Amino acid sequence: MAAKPDTAELDPVLHAMGFELDSVSPSLLAGRLPVTARCCQPFRVLHGGVSALVSEGLASMGAHMASGYRRVAGVHLSISHFRSAAVGDLVHARAVPVHVGRSTQVWEVKLWKADPDSPEKKTQIAESRVTLLCNLPVPDNLHHAGDALKKYAGPAAPAPPAPTSKL
Repeated sequence: MAAKPDTAELDPVLHAMGFELDSVSPSLLAGRLPVTARCCQPFRVLHGGVSALVSEGLASMGAHMASGYRRVAGVHLSISHFRSAAVGDLVHARAVPVHVGRSTQVWEVKLWKADPDSPEKKTQIAESRVTLLCNLPVPDNLHHAGDALKKYAGPAAPAPPAPTSKL
């Protein structure tokens, strides 16, 4: 069995929480997070802010690729938490685009916890929508910002044309 690539360079903050990426493409990002004390609030359940961090991180990487590696910026995040995940649980996350436009993108991110007795059985714990601006120019000193993603996902579709409106 081949070793999994180390995707820590894609999002060091997610990696620091223990998140591991399994799929990286402009149309799907997926991964998993073992719930440890590092990512829990005092009641030993997954911190809601960590769920939001996972959502924004996956959506941002996806939008960056889907925009042709242009600079992106999150402008709105809405997350609903349905159930908790406790220390020892394994949380899976999946992000897919809902809308990919010339100036904005909307991504849906869902999080599930795996049943320890039956790992293929998952219970949804949270769902979010992330809206991002995706037509921002990449500063000259950061033009290599997308290189790490390109190693894992390959080239993206050409960037959409720059908007013509000054509004």
